[in-house]
Amino acid sequence: MSETATLGVRAARGAAWSGASTLLLRLGSVIVGIVLARLLTPEQFGVYAIALTVQGVLMTLADLGLSADIIRSRDPDRIAPTVASLGLAAGGALAALTLLTSGDLAALLGAPQAGPAIAILSATLLMAGASVVPYGLLMRRFRQRELFLIALADFVVSTVLTLALVAAGMGVLGLAIGRVAAQAVASALQFALARVRPRYGFDRRVAGAVLAFGLPVAAANMLSWALINVDNVVLARTVGAVALGFYVLAFNIAGWPMSALSSVVRSIALPYFSRGPGGFAAVTSLVWAAALPAGALLAVLAGPLVEVLYGARWLPAAPALAALGVYGGLRVLFDAFAGYLYARGRPGPVMWLQIASLAALTVALVIVAPLGGIVAAAWAHVAVAALLILPGYLVALRAAGARPSAVIRALALPSAASVPCVAVAALVAATVPDPLAALLVGGISAGVCHLVVVGHWLRARIRELREPGPDPSEDIR
Repeated sequence: MSETATLGVRAARGAAWSGASTLLLRLGSVIVGIVLARLLTPEQFGVYAIALTVQGVLMTLADLGLSADIIRSRDPDRIAPTVASLGLAAGGALAALTLLTSGDLAALLGAPQAGPAIAILSATLLMAGASVVPYGLLMRRFRQRELFLIALADFVVSTVLTLALVAAGMGVLGLAIGRVAAQAVASALQFALARVRPRYGFDRRVAGAVLAFGLPVAAANMLSWALINVDNVVLARTVGAVALGFYVLAFNIAGWPMSALSSVVRSIALPYFSRGPGGFAAVTSLVWAAALPAGALLAVLAGPLVEVLYGARWLPAAPALAALGVYGGLRVLFDAFAGYLYARGRPGPVMWLQIASLAALTVALVIVAPLGGIVAAAWAHVAVAALLILPGYLVALRAAGARPSAVIRALALPSAASVPCVAVAALVAATVPDPLAALLVGGISAGVCHLVVVGHWLRARIRELREPGPDPSEDIR
């Protein structure tokens, strides 16, 4: 078997492991989320969302884009000691700074109650920075089975401890403590399963090259996190923690299928495109064939889904969920685009695109959130994604060697195939009064319809990835 074919098989196997494990863990998270929604108030959901927003944005800086350079490097062993030192230094500095300023950060974001949770979560920044090398090596080697075991341990520890502490009355602090304990277990397992001992050193030449690539990646990742969390900050200051709680629930639900799909895409895109000669059009078409119907189904079945899983008191989240489902589908596609650009050594366009998007979204939110609340904030995401991010990525892909016209053609068939399937679900939702029946019948009918329409096409695209040939989306240069 050729090296290219072997790479395709390894990527397909990695994607299968990543997809199966993410779906399983996401199902577990859904169940835990349902339980927590019965134990916590919308206001507590909103306060914890602010704390997680701070932690999530800073977590990308703790990585400094270093794990991405380990994944793409031709000699990861040579750069590993320097990468480990940089990661530990960055994570430690951010953890200390966040701990010292946690109260000020919470007050600045309009949720002073989040200060203690931010202080506790600062410990995760040190752990993330310390484990960039083993994580990068596991990703580089397509070790998705080991990553699944790590994620499973993380989930079990977080779930057991969080539910126990919340049930004991610790509220938001229980969520934060559970997250720190789970991160500690996950970081230890990354070293164990990657079979890596901590090795530290510093080579100035290596550090310069690593940071030249990693800093734009880290900035782009941070901006990406900020892009999907700036709404939490604006809403906390404009409509309050209760409305933010409904919005966070909607965003979390939208993230169920999208986070699973994004995890699969991120797990294979960078290592696959870094070493494979083609397959970009096939990958993006497969990604879109899964993301578009998932997002559309969330939109049309938002009401029944929220009422069945969380109860009628959470129904104000449904209109926002409808918009966020559409946005989530686009975000998964953008992950594939970013993976291709990173593999081509072009993190800069991703970073600048994120900067422009963050600025545009912030302005849009400040204008529409006071007028339309959480629903307007959700649709602002869709507008910025469709009108700014998508065209921007197409321009960047063209500069990196991909032909946007070929990519658009690859997305056309799954787009057209989704229309009748989503229409079936919308018809069911509109005519079946019982929310559980509408959810089950609408979801199953749309799923069967989609498989019938695109089943043969899906098999052909998967074969193309396993045995890749010339990619029509790439220019010959």
